[in-house]
Amino acid sequence: VGKTCLLLQFSDHSFTTSFITTHGIDFKVRTIELDGWRIKLQIWDTAGQERFRTITTAYYRNAMGILLVYDVTDESSFNNIRNWIRNTEQHASDNVNKILIGNKADMDESKRAVPTSKGQALADEYGIKFFETSAKTNLNVNQVFFSIARDVTQRFVETNTKQPEFWESTTITINRPEGGGDTSTQQKSACCGS
Repeated sequence: VGKTCLLLQFSDHSFTTSFITTHGIDFKVRTIELDGWRIKLQIWDTAGQERFRTITTAYYRNAMGILLVYDVTDESSFNNIRNWIRNTEQHASDNVNKILIGNKADMDESKRAVPTSKGQALADEYGIKFFETSAKTNLNVNQVFFSIARDVTQRFVETNTKQPEFWESTTITINRPEGGGDTSTQQKSACCGS
């Protein structure tokens, strides 16, 4: 569906037409300026194939934000979104922020299998935001990642009683697995238990 391409476009500002299947888990880090704050995003790219399902569900546990991606030219990927949502409901925290993404919106309309209205209706049904993106043309890629970062940050500000100075040294990690990843490059954070 293009999850890795979206991540590479956001983190490295690059796009490749080579088909690369994610095996297991990968991640990228990018620090952004958002509403006057420097926020370090650690974004985990999970494999979509069934054979990796047991690995990827472990990564939901401490996720702060989840991007659910389907391919607008592939109706079966859209139909699988309900399964992914059920999976997140079973394994992620109740208050995790989610966004639904219809990727490959740059494709010719004759190849489109999922109308924008159908994607929006599903997002509305679950009460989550919806974007159509293109990793190839960079359509809405930054908007998606900034939106999830803003939603997660807002949730933390609303639930945290500490002073604003708290945020100056805090790293907000999106979709970081419990006990996983390379901690040598991660900044320790009072809010996230790492």
